Amino acid sequence: MLSGERILTFLETQGVNLLRGIITLVVGFFAIHWIMKLVQRNDKYVRIEATLKGFLTNLFKLVLYIIVILTAANVIGIPMTSVVTLLASAGVAVSLAMQGALSNLVGGLILLILHPIRVGEYVKVGDYEGTVRSIGAFYTELATADNRFTVLPNSTLTNTAIINYTRLGTRRLDVTFCVSYEAELDAVYATLRMVMSETPGLLSDPAPQVLFNKCGDSSLEFIVRVWTTTADYWPAYYFLLDRGKRALDHAGIEIPYPQMDVHIKQEAQE
Repeated sequence: MLSGERILTFLETQGVNLLRGIITLVVGFFAIHWIMKLVQRNDKYVRIEATLKGFLTNLFKLVLYIIVILTAANVIGIPMTSVVTLLASAGVAVSLAMQGALSNLVGGLILLILHPIRVGEYVKVGDYEGTVRSIGAFYTELATADNRFTVLPNSTLTNTAIINYTRLGTRRLDVTFCVSYEAELDAVYATLRMVMSETPGLLSDPAPQVLFNKCGDSSLEFIVRVWTTTADYWPAYYFLLDRGKRALDHAGIEIPYPQMDVHIKQEAQE
C-alpha cells in the first residue's frame, strides 16, 4: 500500500517531469500540425511533383512525430542512452513486428525512385485498377472508375505486375465484327472503313486498318484496328461498336448466330 506521503513524494519528484512530458507531447503534436500547414503552403513545396509530394509529406510527418516523442521521453527523465539501448535490444522483435510496415516503406522508396506509376495515371495492379490519387510512405491510393476508394500496400505494387494505361499517351483499339460466309468481302471492307472515317478521336498515325482475321466455325471475323489517345479510348470503342453494327445492318450484311450444320447419312438397306 502506498501511503499519502509516498504519493506526495512521487508527485513532487516525478510528477512535475511527467506533466512536463505530457505538455511537450501536446505542444509538439500541435506544432507538427502547424508546421505541416506552413510547408504545404510554401511555393517550392507546391511545385514539387505530386507523386514525390505525397511521399515526402508522410515521411516528414513521421520523422517529426519521432522527434517529439523522444523529446518528451527525455523531459520525463528517461535517458536517451537507455532509450537507444532498449531499442537496440528490442530491434529483432521490432523488425519482426514491423516487417510489413518496413516492406511497405521500402516499396514506397522504390516507387519514388523508379516511377512505374505517377499521381493521375490510370493503372491496373492485379485485380485492382483505377486512377492513382497519392503515393504515400506506406500505402498507395487509387480511385476506381466507379469512384471506389482503394488503398494498396506499396509492397504489393513492387511485387506485382503493373499495367500503366496512361504513361505512353496512346492506345491501340481492336473491335471485332463477325459476318456471314455469304457476305461480299469488298462490301464489308467498305462499310467498316466508312465507320472508321466517322469515328471521332482516331489518330491518323498509325493508320486505321480493317483486317480479315480468320474463318470461324459459323462466320468470317474482321478486326477494326485503330489508335487513339488514352482519353479517347472508351468513347471510340463504344462508338465503333454501335455504328459498326448499324452500318452492317444497313448494308444488308448479316451478322450470324453461332450455328452448326448436321448431315445425316443413311446406309442403303440390303
